[in-house]
Amino acid sequence: MFILSEIEDTVKIVPNDFKKEDSGAITDVLNEKYANKVVQEVGLCICVHDILHTSEGFILYGDGCSYVKVVVFRPFVGEILTGKIKSCSPSGVRVSMGFFDDILIPGGALQPGSKFDPAEQVWVWNYEGEKMFMDIEESIRFRVLREQFTDATPTNHLPAAAPGRRQSVADVSASNDLAGNSTKIPPYSITCAISEDGLGLLSWWGS
Repeated sequence: MFILSEIEDTVKIVPNDFKKEDSGAITDVLNEKYANKVVQEVGLCICVHDILHTSEGFILYGDGCSYVKVVVFRPFVGEILTGKIKSCSPSGVRVSMGFFDDILIPGGALQPGSKFDPAEQVWVWNYEGEKMFMDIEESIRFRVLREQFTDATPTNHLPAAAPGRRQSVADVSASNDLAGNSTKIPPYSITCAISEDGLGLLSWWGS
């Protein structure tokens, strides 16, 4: 579920942090930058684990180069995890692990015989004539099928305003819409399945 990844970065220590030990000041800056952030093709960074090496700092340039190990949430394909059902929709079941919510179990990857109940807004597994409801907040065990990284950096493809012309209200509105829509796509997500024995709600299997 968690891995250690080595990252090289350049950090700036502000004068207020000069009273701290070098490692403490650098760790604070790096945690502020990386903690709970997704790094493309790396995963969801949790915290700095260790500082491997730092170079000499420079006045004015002010930045020393640091080599650090960062604790990263990046489960491998096939790994079995446990979380809680966050929401259900016709497309599938959303699962949360508390610190990470972008987990989807598509409808086709649920237990065979599962159907979405539009009245209850939950999925139901029909097992030997008995209805097994996948209620919100229930603990669920699932297997990772694949992961997806998406560059969610806001982009603005609107043409630049001509020199001397102020940007119109419509231009500003369109720009804001583009930025807002880009944040709806998670930078990192995983797709999972529960279509095998032992997977699904823990209550189904007595554990």
